[in-house]
Amino acid sequence: MNKKVEVLADKKALVERALSLILSKVEPCIQQRGRFTIALSGGSTPKPLYEALGKQQLPWDKIHVLWGDERYVAADHADSNQLMARTAWLDKVDIPAENIHAMPTDAPNPSEAVALYEQDLQKLFDAKKGEFPAIDVILLGMGDDAHTASLFPNTEALKVTDKLVTVGNKDSSVRLTFTYPFINAAECVIFLVAGENKRPALAQVFAPEASVTTYPSRLIQPQKELWWLLDEAAGAEIKV
Repeated sequence: MNKKVEVLADKKALVERALSLILSKVEPCIQQRGRFTIALSGGSTPKPLYEALGKQQLPWDKIHVLWGDERYVAADHADSNQLMARTAWLDKVDIPAENIHAMPTDAPNPSEAVALYEQDLQKLFDAKKGEFPAIDVILLGMGDDAHTASLFPNTEALKVTDKLVTVGNKDSSVRLTFTYPFINAAECVIFLVAGENKRPALAQVFAPEASVTTYPSRLIQPQKELWWLLDEAAGAEIKV
């Protein structure tokens, strides 16, 4: 596994490094496969990254945007990951509507939403049922409980290994989320982690041994590239 850990001075430096890393992959992916695919995360940490991406001059018609997880709320709800990304980035660039692959939270129920999004992904990647296609870049955050995407500690979503997408739950809040095998199939996974409150969880995620059900970010072990970009507040105790 090609795991790289970088501790940046602050959140601004973290965002700049993430932007540079993403931009370095756009053209090579388009040259190789005719397009660039990226799956977004929610939360406050990536918002300035999305704002920075919105200022770039890129071949938007060849870029496809997905989401690694989403709260089961309307697309215009304040808690929507899609709304945040659209406001910060996607509404400010000339990207074709059909290149934006939002999780269908307007489906009759979460199970149907999972099935619909899986079909969308299979069509996009020309993948058969049971195959795990490789997204070029998946962005992930990590909570202070070591969850990532909507893979929360000790939840049923952690047991799903035969699907691309499943239902995730945080207490009474319903989510849609990529499964960990699908995340692990990516060409490149980038964690963005900021804040001193993340130190205890990071210590367990980076420990030689710890429970993957208690610390779900440990499940993310892609065969290709894995980047952990940490700000100094989060990563001060991590030996790089």
